[in-house]
Amino acid sequence: VEALEKALCTRTTITHGETIFSPVNARVANNVRDAFVKGIYGRMFIWIVNKINEAIYKLPEGGNQKKHLSIGVLDIFGFEAFEKNSFEQMCINYCNENLQQFFVRHIFKMEQNEYDKE
Repeated sequence: VEALEKALCTRTTITHGETIFSPVNARVANNVRDAFVKGIYGRMFIWIVNKINEAIYKLPEGGNQKKHLSIGVLDIFGFEAFEKNSFEQMCINYCNENLQQFFVRHIFKMEQNEYDKE
């Protein structure tokens, strides 16, 4: 617990072999906490998807497993923030965010291709 508190609430600077720990303000500490948790959620989501795929998908004989590993999630009506989010809602929100990022990248790529053609 102490190591986590130190990681979230201080900035570490290493210069000429000396390590300096400087406290950060509450806003910065909250941003660090949020980024840390988002990383944990992302890794946990990928782990869960892989476990679900392992449990429900049986590779056909002679098939290519990489072509078949997927689960379907569709809820693109926006990010929902409740007073207390359930784990299921967190997974839906994470999917929404990734779908939105994919969509935006895809649209920008299509637009860039159109500009390149002109």
